Amino acid sequence: MDVVTMARKAPSKARKSPLPPFLSNPFVLALAAVAAVFALAMGVATLTGGGSGGEAGKPAPVQQAAQQQGGPQAGGQQAVQPPPVPPAKLEPPAATSQPTAQASTEGTGQAAVEKPAQAESRPPATTVAMLPPPAPPAQPPVQAPSGNAALWRKNALPAEVPQGKPIIAIVIDDMGLDRKRSTRMAGLRGPLTLSWLPYARDLQVQARAARANGHELMLHMPMEPSVKADPGPNALLVSLDRGEIVKRARAALDSFDGYVGVNNHMGSRFTADRAALAPVLDELHRRGLLWLDSRTTPNSAGIGLAREMKMPWVGRDIFLDNEETVAAVKAQLAKTEQVAKRQGYAVAIGHPHDATIDALASWLPEVQKRGFVLVPVSAVVRTHHAGG
Repeated sequence: MDVVTMARKAPSKARKSPLPPFLSNPFVLALAAVAAVFALAMGVATLTGGGSGGEAGKPAPVQQAAQQQGGPQAGGQQAVQPPPVPPAKLEPPAATSQPTAQASTEGTGQAAVEKPAQAESRPPATTVAMLPPPAPPAQPPVQAPSGNAALWRKNALPAEVPQGKPIIAIVIDDMGLDRKRSTRMAGLRGPLTLSWLPYARDLQVQARAARANGHELMLHMPMEPSVKADPGPNALLVSLDRGEIVKRARAALDSFDGYVGVNNHMGSRFTADRAALAPVLDELHRRGLLWLDSRTTPNSAGIGLAREMKMPWVGRDIFLDNEETVAAVKAQLAKTEQVAKRQGYAVAIGHPHDATIDALASWLPEVQKRGFVLVPVSAVVRTHHAGG
């Protein structure tokens, strides 16, 4: 093939290689470039945004820093992706120390806002109240004063006891409530032993007036009877625990002073209960006082306990006025003389009744003429049942 022929065929091949006419348009090429850049940007966005929907669902670094520091943007982004919230921002201060409350709020910030730590996460208020109370301090051991240091000896009315003569002590209970009759009884020639109720009014004044008139003093301790009768306020009851029994006994013992000992007012049920009576006699012995058992029941544990404790004691022999007539009281006084002759002493108990006052008024001036010696109850204890 000659050169001319080749030159003619070359342009035909060149016409097949150029781009189509529309691609050679500069405007089209610009649009294609923009599309390529946009497609590349979308691909990058898809790869970096994951499945959360792009950058709109992810807070900016500045916003994250503000949320971690408690900034104002933290609340607006919690609906989509709550950032970690410190427990102290979600719980009340009192509940932050409870591990269970923290566990319930950690990991769910929205739940922490709607349902803060509940009160039941704290220990119930009744937990402390149901704890057993501290044990009361133990009572000190009984250490009664001995000899002339004992209180009953210090407060005793001085009395001489002639050798070989029977002695009689007249004890009058229930003193102080009936002021008129108590004053009449205290005005009799003595010596008598007057036992005062701790809840009487103006007790100290009444008792001191009686002591100044030559009578010995005792405390008449109210105790629970076995029959339906009222022993008075703050009586000692078998249903009370030991601490309350001692508390009431001490209150009665502190109601006045100058007395030699205690005898029971009523008390047929209480004195028969050894466990209930024991702490009362412990307290008397510790204070150096004597115990007169009124023997309102044959089952009284009082004398047995007093002997075991080696404390001063004595028991009642005769009741004077179960029947409130002058004749009946005089008959009981005659029985008292018989007991005194037989055992060398006798203790009779009466009350400030009119019949008793009248009977004693006529009997007291005559008893010594018949060979008896009238003494306070402490003289009987000193000569026959001294202890402590």
